[in-house]
Amino acid sequence: MDKFTQNYVEGFMGDVIARNPGEREFHQAVREVVESVAPYITSYPHLMDQKILERIVEPERVIMFRVPWMDDRGEIHINKGYRVQCNSAIGPYKGGIRFHASVNLSIMKFLAFEQTFKNALTTLPMGGAKGGSDFNPRGKSDAEVMRFCQSFMAELYRHIGADTDIPAGDIGVGGREIGYLFGQYKRLKDKFSGTLTGKGMTWGGSLLRPEATGYGLCYLAEQLLATRGDCFEGKKVNISGSGNVAQYAAQKAMRLGALVQTLSDSDGFIYDPEGLTEEKMAYVFELKNIRRGRIKEYAAKYPQAQYFPGERPWKIACDIALPCATQNEIGPEDAQNIVSGGAICVAEGANMPTTPEAIRIIQGAGLLYSPGKASNAGGVATSGLEMSQNSMRQHWTAEEVDQYLRRIMQDIHTSCVKYGTEPDGTVNYVKGANIAGFIKVAAAMTDQGLV
Repeated sequence: MDKFTQNYVEGFMGDVIARNPGEREFHQAVREVVESVAPYITSYPHLMDQKILERIVEPERVIMFRVPWMDDRGEIHINKGYRVQCNSAIGPYKGGIRFHASVNLSIMKFLAFEQTFKNALTTLPMGGAKGGSDFNPRGKSDAEVMRFCQSFMAELYRHIGADTDIPAGDIGVGGREIGYLFGQYKRLKDKFSGTLTGKGMTWGGSLLRPEATGYGLCYLAEQLLATRGDCFEGKKVNISGSGNVAQYAAQKAMRLGALVQTLSDSDGFIYDPEGLTEEKMAYVFELKNIRRGRIKEYAAKYPQAQYFPGERPWKIACDIALPCATQNEIGPEDAQNIVSGGAICVAEGANMPTTPEAIRIIQGAGLLYSPGKASNAGGVATSGLEMSQNSMRQHWTAEEVDQYLRRIMQDIHTSCVKYGTEPDGTVNYVKGANIAGFIKVAAAMTDQGLV
């Protein structure tokens, strides 16, 4: 990076930090993109003159609201609710809703910003948004979750719609929560529309939507491995998380011939040296999705497995690492463990799970590395396919949806290679994903004028 471009980056980031004090996750997400696209922007002065990146960084709309609800004992609670509508240049806002105690404005803005580029990479007409609450559904009864969702939607419904903003699920928001949210939206608006995705199969959902993020992650990782003449067959795979993304990434990796060794949750991780099987995965689905239990119960069920409380799985040697839990879960020490353990590929299933320092270690060691905005885009891509089916009043087969998903992930890989190939022939997938997404959004913003 030449001195002019470096000064541009530092000046830009100085302004972002000053305007958004204390928002560390947002600063981190913006810096990653700015460092990638700055050489492109400084080569095209009209992008600087029109302040395209400055406009992308500033959300079009930030909605914050209180969410009062009553628990089963009659006690009143108040949580914060958010919807950050970042950019609608290429289509209506699209992005998940997250219910987790860690949710704050910085995390919502970083996720909405990331979503803008991720959605652009899918080639589908979707803008970027994200929403959520610091409500934690863990340990809550179905009735309590329903009351919270209804209260949350009582405000959110004013700001969303099938042609405006189409939320989906994220951490803490699965099929149960989407059902309650959709029911309240339908009740308040008095119409049935495809305003949320991740719906049930009997009321507008798409086949393969629950599987899509995890499956898409493996499809993208397949593309990465293929650049070195490799594949999943016979590889040891470590996965963090045990929610939707992790579950289906594990299932697909197994079906591609890999030995999946680990899963985790916020309390710790399990290591099964014999590897997960279809039978063991059926137990995980029942444990996490029906009983809503903790991953340590896996070790009690299968004695050959070890449970490591309070730790992450990256100290276990593997060939492929798929972080599918949450942001910044892989730090420098974890990255060094991954490298020392002989890994050849890290593909992100979560949003920004790797710190900047850890990314430098992984890339510096020559590992294949894909950022979440590329490798976990299968979920939102299939949400886009669900939107299409809702609009056409059609229902596609699982095979049709899977074909679309595979093609979209292949197209994302092609875009990353196109814009991320370095002079020495290696591919910087962070750079490629950021530039490819930026170019599409910037072109639309330029065409539409100063809005």
